[in-house]
Amino acid sequence: MHRFHLPPENWESRRLSREETHHATHVLRIAPGAEVQVFDGAGRRAHARLGPVEAGCASLDIGPAAISPGPRCAVALAQAVPKGKNMELIVQKATELGAARIQPLLTRRTVVDLDAREAVRKREKWQAIALEACKQCGQDHLPTVGVPGTLDALLQQAGEYELRVVASLRPGARSFHDLLPPCGAAPRSAVVAIGPEGDFTDQEIERLQAAGFQPVTLGPIVLRTETAAIYCLSVLAHELFTGE
Repeated sequence: MHRFHLPPENWESRRLSREETHHATHVLRIAPGAEVQVFDGAGRRAHARLGPVEAGCASLDIGPAAISPGPRCAVALAQAVPKGKNMELIVQKATELGAARIQPLLTRRTVVDLDAREAVRKREKWQAIALEACKQCGQDHLPTVGVPGTLDALLQQAGEYELRVVASLRPGARSFHDLLPPCGAAPRSAVVAIGPEGDFTDQEIERLQAAGFQPVTLGPIVLRTETAAIYCLSVLAHELFTGE
């Protein structure tokens, strides 16, 4: 069944946006009366029937809503922006794996160079990719994608997270098994920082550690930055999203 985004502030209007209407009626060629599913990105979803289009927006006959509870630990991914289209893959997979927030980072070794306008455009594109991933995989919680920012901005927000880890290639980094709390004592919020190709600099790692980020090893193999992100989110989803 096709899924469409109906934001919380538009739920009572029972009308799809122009963009969603165009996708439904012109791209997918869904006819009025067809059954679809709508979700608000905050855990609410419902079956609905597509109605007539007026002023470019399709009306909806929405059934009873169901609430999909979010994970008990809200996990943020602080990801150094890689080159090419790898960030698009990371955003897609992070959404599928239940990340609550994706914060792109511009670090010392980040190859990508973005001015303020380009950063906003990239953020809009990545947010759209996250939304499309929600539609495709049945994820009812839409992560927030931040505007690419510096490490300073991340460090200023570090206190918001109970658990802070950074993927590290340095000697002495501990395993997830050693770092994560025992079952029943899981944090309510966590952030994992992933460096760029070439990893964070020594100075950046030291600053992260000073802000409470604990270095975690991902094993003996040096993973690509996009693989490291998927690895970390998979482990955290398994260990922190379920149970009491």
